[in-house]
Amino acid sequence: MARNAVQFQRGLSEAEFDRLYGTEEQCRAMVISARWRDGFSCPVCGGRSHSEVKTRGLFQCTKCRRQTSPIAGTIFAATKLPLRTWFRAIYHLTQSKQGISSIELGRRLGVRQTTAWMLKHKLQQVMLERDARKRLTGRVEIDDAYLGGERSGGKRGRGAPGKTPFVAAVETTAEGKPVRLKLRRVAGFTGQAISRFALRSLDPSCAVVSDGLACFSHVSDAGCEHQAIRTGSGPASARNPTFKWVNTALGNIKSAIVGTYRAISSKHVPRYLAEFEYRFNRRYDLASMIPRLGWAAAQTPPMPYRLLKLAEVHG
Repeated sequence: MARNAVQFQRGLSEAEFDRLYGTEEQCRAMVISARWRDGFSCPVCGGRSHSEVKTRGLFQCTKCRRQTSPIAGTIFAATKLPLRTWFRAIYHLTQSKQGISSIELGRRLGVRQTTAWMLKHKLQQVMLERDARKRLTGRVEIDDAYLGGERSGGKRGRGAPGKTPFVAAVETTAEGKPVRLKLRRVAGFTGQAISRFALRSLDPSCAVVSDGLACFSHVSDAGCEHQAIRTGSGPASARNPTFKWVNTALGNIKSAIVGTYRAISSKHVPRYLAEFEYRFNRRYDLASMIPRLGWAAAQTPPMPYRLLKLAEVHG
């Protein structure tokens, strides 16, 4: 039996990572090249002529004299951590299929759990914003899912307390191979919620296939073709070949969350889903995920810790 090329790809070894991103100078150069791909440009006047204040790591515009930090205006803004610690966090988030908890990340980075949590969630925010506007096309398998479980003495099934509903959608090729994944938290499985999801996440060219849940017919509000296939309930429905890839994705996600995180707060669910989505959509080249996420981080506006911790994330 042939090996799965994605599962057995080489990825980036720790030794190779250290060679490419092991020093502060290497990581700083990566951020500078990502932020100013065509060379320094003053954020105030647009001037390109500049000098470097080496004692403070700043660039000074020759025209307006404004001093600018390479990390200002990025997800790294105001950090007191070395950039090499950020890039090592990027390494662990992108190279581990099942994800990594903030406790384990803290151990590997040599920082407190709260610091590791902050790093992880800021990078998850980058992932969330990076893929937010990308829509699926072609044939799409779609299904409803929940994170969380029944509370003691509470209602069972859909609508049970403590459960966070989300939509999983997988774009496939004409031959049935998975291409890209979308995971979005929704307020509930209503026509309005699915219509909103479809308008944001599906191209009008999509041919959507779903189970018999009535709300999925509202993908047509986005101009999508829709086919409903009634699968019944129970384990047999999850083995229906029509929904092979969306069910596989959901199984992997739920296994990882149970095994790695145990439980996650409902308000942070979109970031965790974004992490799984980001890795899945770039699974064919593990090594390239590090510079790609580093580049995206340099293009993502700051996310203060107080907002990261308290604010509700909208998927």
